Amino acid sequence: MPSPVKFFREQSRIIGALVMREIVTRYGREGIGFLWVIGEPLAFCLGVIILWSALKPAYEHGIRLGPFVMTGYMSLLLMRHLVTHGLSALQANVGLMYHRLISPLHIFVSRFVLEIAGTTTAFAVVYVILAALGQVGLPKEPLLLYGGWLTLAWLSTGLAMTIAALAIRFETVERLAQLFMYLLIPLSGAFFMISFVPSTFRTVLLWLPIPHAVEMIRAGVFGEFVETHYDPIYPIIWGGIFNAAGLLMLRLFRERVDVE
Repeated sequence: MPSPVKFFREQSRIIGALVMREIVTRYGREGIGFLWVIGEPLAFCLGVIILWSALKPAYEHGIRLGPFVMTGYMSLLLMRHLVTHGLSALQANVGLMYHRLISPLHIFVSRFVLEIAGTTTAFAVVYVILAALGQVGLPKEPLLLYGGWLTLAWLSTGLAMTIAALAIRFETVERLAQLFMYLLIPLSGAFFMISFVPSTFRTVLLWLPIPHAVEMIRAGVFGEFVETHYDPIYPIIWGGIFNAAGLLMLRLFRERVDVE
């Protein structure tokens, strides 16, 4: 029975090796391949901000457009990247399953680490660029911003593992996953704030856990000067349910992955 320290080091070494393999497989060994881990979400976000700035006024509902789009679109990118890349994680790495030391959880964690690191760094770079342009100031409540970001990542990893596990068992789920993500976009709160919604629908919308995390991120950036609505515990509970359900179903359906 290995000591906890030895066990942790061994798991970290496996996940680190899988992350490096994923970077090389996805982006290649030469050129700016590694930088695309950051550059891909960065290019998407900057493109959307420039497009919205050309089409929309500088302020909407009394909120400056740049930081509003930045917080919404980076939240959407984090969720989308985790769920999309999580869905194909096992199918793309099924050959690794023959290695005794590698489990499906190692493959998922390595992908999640890569996506969270890349999107978080892209968020920081976009923030610095907008701050240099005078579009956004320092976060009013940094801890709330970090908490909202980590909560959204926690929710998204659980959602990714649950969908991926269901896709192993039911082929139809894989085909419907993209449709599910598109339907989730207008309900996520990425392109509007809860305060924009009539109070009649606000309660119904807040049944979904994702808008809570997005509102936390915006509350961290804008502070008390912008009206936000969220419960920090609610999305954490749902994230726990999704992660537990995903892990359980991955264990139940693992034999189907090995057979393929």
